[in-house]
Amino acid sequence: MMSKQAFLCSLGSLYLSLLFVFLLMDVYARPANNSALKEKAVDSKDENEILPPDHLNGVKMEMDGHLNKEFHQEVFLGKEMEEFDEDSEPRRNRRKLMAIFSKVDINRDNKISAKEMQRWIMEKTEEHFQEAVKENKMHFRAVDPDGDGHVSWDEYKIKFLASKGFNEKEIAEKIKNNEELKIDEETQEVLDNLKDRWYQADNPPADLLLNEEEFLSFLHPEHSRGMLKFMVKEIIRDLDQDGDKKLTLSEFISLPVGTVENQQAQDIDDDWVKDRKKEFEEVIDANHDGIVTMEELEEYMDPMNEYNALNEAKQMIAVADENQNHHLEQGEILKYSEYFTGSKLMDYARNVHEEF
Repeated sequence: MMSKQAFLCSLGSLYLSLLFVFLLMDVYARPANNSALKEKAVDSKDENEILPPDHLNGVKMEMDGHLNKEFHQEVFLGKEMEEFDEDSEPRRNRRKLMAIFSKVDINRDNKISAKEMQRWIMEKTEEHFQEAVKENKMHFRAVDPDGDGHVSWDEYKIKFLASKGFNEKEIAEKIKNNEELKIDEETQEVLDNLKDRWYQADNPPADLLLNEEEFLSFLHPEHSRGMLKFMVKEIIRDLDQDGDKKLTLSEFISLPVGTVENQQAQDIDDDWVKDRKKEFEEVIDANHDGIVTMEELEEYMDPMNEYNALNEAKQMIAVADENQNHHLEQGEILKYSEYFTGSKLMDYARNVHEEF
């Protein structure tokens, strides 16, 4: 029979063994460098705050020249776009859509005209503008810690490199002493592009200092005519294959070089070409001469262009105008709800008269 002392000794050994196992499990459960991960998460947030966004709400084309697939929803829903979630209860989404219909239908005749839709598009675009202004105030404070109301290129460069994982104090010291910075090729290319953009946002007389308004133009070129021109120039430069600073249809629909691996990928490519061809021929090429100039692309991309907003209104109505009366009615907007909201509510369209 085991003695009391031996039992206690055995129990102690068991306890130590279990403690060791739990400690070992804890070590493997934790990231190898917890503080480094936290720092990386902060850096990622900082990078999002100080880098110009790839996507601009309410602008027809992305910064990289791709068509904005959510444009119709952005200019129809405005800030309410996030409320139309695919997982939301369809009946609730339908009611939201009908509430929007009532707001657009200002003369209360139960149908939406092109003029009413134009007014609504301009209103929703302004919402996106104001949201960008609001966010810019926060982003500007992130790069202007001393609060003097101006940010130099070097100050921005330090913050940008810090967001990429470089030591902020070391970078600041090297820049101050005009020492060479050891930066990888990819980061240097991004910096060079950002510097070009910084110069463009710097209103005359140029001093390489951006105030809050200029910083807004730097992040959101749609807020400045000069920066919009710069954005258009960049897009044409990337798509223009013969260097004539204009775009032909073949240049605009040209696919990136690569191998299509399956039918699904081929279908995606085909749809991409089809969508861009339609947009080029019917919308961007205003005089239908087969060539898109910088001026035409600039007019197309200007979100506050009232003529564009009217054309957009007519196109949006035409998509759902089944009875061809040049107006949008409740049943039509419900049937084509995915186009306007990104959510399918068509199954519920037959019940519209039950509520209205």
